[in-house]
Amino acid sequence: MSKLYGIDPSQKISPLMVRDALINCFYEAHCEDTGIDIKEGDINREYCREIISKAFKDVGGDFDNPTKESVVGVVKKLKNFSKGFRDQKIIEKHAKEIMSLINKLD
Repeated sequence: MSKLYGIDPSQKISPLMVRDALINCFYEAHCEDTGIDIKEGDINREYCREIISKAFKDVGGDFDNPTKESVVGVVKKLKNFSKGFRDQKIIEKHAKEIMSLINKLD
């Protein structure tokens, strides 16, 4: 099976792995929108990491020790955050992919 934002969905998945997938997802979407080459965007990756970190704080979660519930809250927060500058179909596609990972959490 192919990887989804760096995660092999056929393997056991942790909330920390889903958090990292969220960063990768947000980063890939950001690069697509801005035309930045994914391989050249370390500054933009850090920017996206900070957005995800802030979203964890906003939902009362711990970025360094996420739970399934906090990851779900972050996905909802990011969907709302993104609707001002991303196409709704793209947001829903990415959210569905991340939720497929979240649904594999214990």
